[in-house]
Amino acid sequence: MRSRFMVCIMSGARTAPALFFLGCSALALGVSSASQEHREAEYYVAAVYEHPSVLSPNPLELVSRQEALELMKQNLDVYEQQVMAAAQKGVQIIVFPEDGIHGFNFTRTSIYPFLDFMPSPKLVKWNPCLEPFRFNDTEVLQRLSCMAIKGGMFLVANLGTKQPCLSSDPGCPGDGRYQFNTNVVFSDNGTLVDRYRKHNLYFEAAFDTPANVDLITFDTPFAGKFGVFTCFDILFFDPAVRLLRDFEVKHIVYPTAWMNQLPLLAAIEIQKAFATAFGVNVLAANIHHPTLGMTGSGIHTPLKSFWYHDMDDPKGHLIIAQVATNPQGLTGTGNTTSEMDPSHRKFLKILSGDPYCEKDAQEVHCDEAAKWNVNVPPTFHSEMMYDNFTLVPVWGTEGHLQVCSNSLCCHLLYERPTLSKELYALGVFDGLHTVHGTYYIQTCALVKCGGLGFDTCGQEITEAEGLFDFHLWGNFSTLYIFPLFLTSGMTLDTPDQLGWENDHYFLRKRGLSSGLVTAALYGRLYERK
Repeated sequence: MRSRFMVCIMSGARTAPALFFLGCSALALGVSSASQEHREAEYYVAAVYEHPSVLSPNPLELVSRQEALELMKQNLDVYEQQVMAAAQKGVQIIVFPEDGIHGFNFTRTSIYPFLDFMPSPKLVKWNPCLEPFRFNDTEVLQRLSCMAIKGGMFLVANLGTKQPCLSSDPGCPGDGRYQFNTNVVFSDNGTLVDRYRKHNLYFEAAFDTPANVDLITFDTPFAGKFGVFTCFDILFFDPAVRLLRDFEVKHIVYPTAWMNQLPLLAAIEIQKAFATAFGVNVLAANIHHPTLGMTGSGIHTPLKSFWYHDMDDPKGHLIIAQVATNPQGLTGTGNTTSEMDPSHRKFLKILSGDPYCEKDAQEVHCDEAAKWNVNVPPTFHSEMMYDNFTLVPVWGTEGHLQVCSNSLCCHLLYERPTLSKELYALGVFDGLHTVHGTYYIQTCALVKCGGLGFDTCGQEITEAEGLFDFHLWGNFSTLYIFPLFLTSGMTLDTPDQLGWENDHYFLRKRGLSSGLVTAALYGRLYERK
């Protein structure tokens, strides 16, 4: 039986009214009949705000500090309204998006008037709201600090910061200053708790990469330790994975300015996948500019999500939800499937046989596959996410398919209760991704194609009708595998089961409530880039 949290998840499609999420969070807050003290010990109330920022009309033009402050004030006024709305709901921590205060597309010179001076919180204990004259050029930090006090909550925001450097510093830029894309964390009394400087910049010429990776955590009285990183960082070992590996972090605050890219890297898709893969809570605030493909925020636990994705409404959106202080992961929580289940028994039988496959001229021949599919479908190639995937079509009401690339072989065991007039394909890619960033991936992906032609597989689509019961698995060379799962209408879904079996990583799902858009296992080989 689905919990009330799950009802919130399944109802969170992009067409839902904005006010639904406030109703959803209120429902979630009312599910426990335990005492107030007991609830506070097990849950906290979080908020993320997807912000349609006021942007500079000409980010390449050099403006005065006062003009920059006037533009940023418009965004900060909205932030304060959202803080006060969140305070009315008992929110204890709120997260705002990357670039939400100053905007983007600046040069190194044109962004300078928008930058605040940033002292190191590790060296200086400072409350900007109560000590506004301690440092020059800190107006944005002062405003954020006062918001945290006024709302009585921890506050996480992103801004541009500057730090003077000496010519004796070999890394010091020629203009004598470092410029950083910075997240700041304020406690509920306005104290600057810490700051994180983005490490993996995404074509951001205005900013510098810090010489050393910031591994930033902060403690809260309501949920313990949080970790911090920004946007593109989510795809890299440093700082994202190292934070979770080396620190006891169960909660991530994640400002982002993410441009959606289907079928594998929509904002809510990767946010949810990260939470599920690592068994942590992710509080993700994205910027809201649908004309640029930028939308998708959420409060994600490993098993449940409250999210927002809307490519039509120009307004911003506040998500509020109750979050477990000790998140329960999808693996190791008693969800192991009985081997008496016919589909899982068949999956285990195929694995135990581990059919011998030969690759010849880009085609894969597997003796065992033919036993499940009398007519072995053709192998073809199509571009997906700028990578050359090898694919096979998914035909018929049931079957077992395999497709290989380099060292990775992907399998799909499936049953379809009804056939839709759509083309689906199973794809594999094992190689270096080189467009819009360079990083090595191993990917097994079941995707709906854009049309009925093979060349449409990999296109960006959001609506689908095809229903599947399936196991998807592969012989991955990495332990870091992210389960991507989207259904029709940009709706998130959760696998029934994930895990390793006979050196293969698998995802299992039965009973989809809407058509499948993407089900993928997205592996990252960090050591290869």
